[in-house]
Amino acid sequence: MSTTNNTFNLTATAHGAGCGCKIAPQVLKEILKGSVSQPSKNLLVGNSSNDDAAVYDLENGTALISTTDFFMPIVDDAFDFGRIAAANAISDVYAMGGKPIMALAILGWPIQKLPTELAQKVIEGARTVCAKAGIALAGGHSIDTLEPMFGLAVSGLIDIKDLKKNDTAKEGDLLFLTKAIGVGVLATAQKRGLLKEEDRITLSHQLTQLNSIGEKLGKIKGVTAMTDVTGFGLLGHLIEMAQGSNLSAIIDYSKVPKIESVSFYLKQNTIPDATFRNWNAYSAITEISPEVDVMEAFNLLPDPQTNGGLLFSVTPAAVEQVIELLKNNGLQNFIAPIGKMIKKEEKVIRIEKSLSS
Repeated sequence: MSTTNNTFNLTATAHGAGCGCKIAPQVLKEILKGSVSQPSKNLLVGNSSNDDAAVYDLENGTALISTTDFFMPIVDDAFDFGRIAAANAISDVYAMGGKPIMALAILGWPIQKLPTELAQKVIEGARTVCAKAGIALAGGHSIDTLEPMFGLAVSGLIDIKDLKKNDTAKEGDLLFLTKAIGVGVLATAQKRGLLKEEDRITLSHQLTQLNSIGEKLGKIKGVTAMTDVTGFGLLGHLIEMAQGSNLSAIIDYSKVPKIESVSFYLKQNTIPDATFRNWNAYSAITEISPEVDVMEAFNLLPDPQTNGGLLFSVTPAAVEQVIELLKNNGLQNFIAPIGKMIKKEEKVIRIEKSLSS
């Protein structure tokens, strides 16, 4: 945590926040229409599958993972902003099952509005997280912008046999999620000056946690598909997984981990704008059981996450191995499956109150 007296509320200087800055799903689809990676025998993953990173075969049994991610401030503290943006960008390598090896900074800073000392704090925060991940922040690029923004371009390595993609789930697989959802709600509460101090600490802690478990999950053959949950919410990223795998999925709403205090802020109608745009993009292919708290599910499942948890599918035979790994890595609160992959139905996602074992 930074000890600098930050008199600037960074979230007030930007119109967006964290991964909620993402362009709306339908708009992005229009932008990328016809924009498909050029054929290459070495390109194992390009932009045709909406995956977390590009992957290039190095022809020695390993592959290079390449990704970039940046956004506007989701917290007011500059040091924490750097930490969060770095952890979020590195997560894309972990989501492929890979090991990060190097990062480059991407900085946009409104020089006329904010002091350079705050930009230094952003970089300092990013360095601390890169060091925790065991990689160097080796350089980067900066420009003078109207609003502050920061992120990283990250490179990683992976044994090709361990590569995890987001479109390779199998029917009957169980679904796991390694972090609670509700980050967008708490971040919106902070921007509106409503966030309690104890919840600010909770938010900062979750946003800066590395998804390093992904590298270990990559080595488990029974983990069939993996992605990280970010700006499109749990619902949107599960839809990408299901559609890419030509399947549907059932969410056991009773098992979805939620930040404990999120209900307090929902009662105050503290909902990110991105939640509505996400829901508008996904509502036609989502079915919610009448037994589910529909309003809460609407507010949380499309809630834009920043550096959210890893969402992954597991064959029934490998579930015990995965649970043991999660327990041994401090993730014992996330050992209950939140759903399962099923044969393709008319709706891509079905949300039930609970599923029978």
